[in-house]
Amino acid sequence: MQWEKLLSAKRWGSKEKVLTQEDARSEFQIDYDRLIFSSPFRRLQNKTQVFPLPGSVFVHNRLTHSLEVASVGRSLGTIFYNRLKKDDPGIDDRLPLMSQVGDIVAAAALAHDMGNPAFGHSGESAISHYFREGEGRVFKGQVTESQWHDLINFEGNTNALRILTHSFSGKGNGSFALTYSTLASIVKYPCASAVGHNKANIHTKKYGFFQSEQETFIKIAEELELAKVQDDPLIYKRHPLVYLVEAADDICYNIIDLEDAHRLKILSYQEVEDLLLPLCYSENLPARLNEIEDGDARLGLLRARSIGAMVKACSEIFYKEQAALLSGDFNKSLTDALPAQLYDAWKKIEEVSIKRIYNYSSVAQIEVAGYKVIGGLLEEFIPAYLRYDSKYHKKLVELIPRQFLTESSDTYLKILSVLDFVSGMTDIYAVELFRKIKGISFPSIS
Repeated sequence: MQWEKLLSAKRWGSKEKVLTQEDARSEFQIDYDRLIFSSPFRRLQNKTQVFPLPGSVFVHNRLTHSLEVASVGRSLGTIFYNRLKKDDPGIDDRLPLMSQVGDIVAAAALAHDMGNPAFGHSGESAISHYFREGEGRVFKGQVTESQWHDLINFEGNTNALRILTHSFSGKGNGSFALTYSTLASIVKYPCASAVGHNKANIHTKKYGFFQSEQETFIKIAEELELAKVQDDPLIYKRHPLVYLVEAADDICYNIIDLEDAHRLKILSYQEVEDLLLPLCYSENLPARLNEIEDGDARLGLLRARSIGAMVKACSEIFYKEQAALLSGDFNKSLTDALPAQLYDAWKKIEEVSIKRIYNYSSVAQIEVAGYKVIGGLLEEFIPAYLRYDSKYHKKLVELIPRQFLTESSDTYLKILSVLDFVSGMTDIYAVELFRKIKGISFPSIS
């Protein structure tokens, strides 16, 4: 793979625009702006990141997390470009889009969670469970084997590509019409679901596109000349900038989940300091921390220093490993390639997070709720839309906004239409709709 091809301002569903000096924004800044003003992005404010929403104590939701990931991602990309520029002053003449790598990564990072359903990762699991072990098993014989793999292993990251490229009814051709480079930088696992979950390779740990979007991804991959591994089932190597988006995500949730856990009194300040200080230790930092009386302020300084240290380390690895990244042979995340001292501290944070945070009672409760609510919605809407053989079914389908409906009679595409509707719901809306259609509560009459 070559940067000359990997960096492209060509837009999905439209002709490439030629920028003029009067343009206020680059094409990748336009990507960022389109995302941040969009309804799917705004809905992230009411989608669970880790801890239940809402509450009297501020914790991160999907929207605040995505904004922070975009900020860190921009720094990672900009540092990489600055390093290239320092070593090769003529790079702007050869690769005029390289100076905008920070904007590409920021836009991709902003969009990376847009396909995630309500209730955090339990929402993904609930959708998969409905088809794998729930009532949705009856539809297995009505779809192809490849399509079935999509349904029993639902992925939010995969769904993001669909949201960003699918032409929803009444929304205009090409949907967001993002640049090819931004779209490719979102896809962490550029392979079909039939070969996803092969943990031997970083690009096949999960899958990156539904069967409905496979031709879309092929077009993106061919335009950017991504390295292809095989045709059937389809596997490509990652776009190199995926590693920066992934690192920004890893840095934010690992460090900031500790901050949220402290706010909720799950972890003490001292426990968090003991975890973060090894990431960012300097001789004067302990003294500076002791000068600050407010615990939240001390933690804010630790968080900022820790993120800064991780950004510096990951951008350095990305720069040094360019050859392996461009050949598609870099088979680990940037955080898994950290120097030994940082790596040990990082793994300790992951260990404590799994044990103390992700298994905390309220987190477990929201996961169980996600199974019940998402599963309950699918139990109602999917049979109604596929069968449409009763007055009750017709009433349910009337509740689905027209943008999500399809004129196709194909079972797989109709199922995806319902998943588009359900996965786009916020936590609060999903709960309210579940209660109403199950007869637990009644709609108010205004």
